Amino acid sequence: MDQSISKEELDKASLAIGEVRGLGMKNEMEFILKEEGPEGLEKFEQVMDKLGFPIKYKEIKTMNFYPLSMYVVALLVMDNLFHYDNEKIQEKGEFLTKVSLVVRLYLKNFVSLKKVAKDVSKMWRKYYTIGDFKMMELDEEKRYGIIRLENFYLHPFHIETLKVYFRAIVKMVVKNEVVCEERKEFNGDEKNHEFLFKW
Repeated sequence: MDQSISKEELDKASLAIGEVRGLGMKNEMEFILKEEGPEGLEKFEQVMDKLGFPIKYKEIKTMNFYPLSMYVVALLVMDNLFHYDNEKIQEKGEFLTKVSLVVRLYLKNFVSLKKVAKDVSKMWRKYYTIGDFKMMELDEEKRYGIIRLENFYLHPFHIETLKVYFRAIVKMVVKNEVVCEERKEFNGDEKNHEFLFKW
């Protein structure tokens, strides 16, 4: 086992239920390829294999589902191998928005924030089989919205990535700079998060 990932972390990751679409895994690995080159991606794949979660970038089928536990371990490996700081995580969130097939498919329909609010749960389900993603409040006059993510948690920098990802989608619609902050862990549970957007 990779010495930088504890048995406790690995055991917890292995308990993750649900599935993630292959394109989510592939997009994460594309970011590694962009930042670390083929050598970095190869090192990532070697550690994944060593930990008992073998996955090859070239073999991922984008529309297939993969165990969420594999995705959590992938995030742990990325964190431990590359030590991305907050700035790099911000870059990753922006990058994932640009390469996301789901965002590209939905973007042509994102003519208003009301449309986003209506479709946001369906969009989430294109990626994950678990978790609930809802627009809780939307006030276009006061220029803010609150999005809630329930029953879903993978890794601290995944939450940070999602925050940037959501912000980028809102920015595409409002055509203005958007600020996003995590409001709270809803009900004091790490699996429930609320994000406040202002533009």
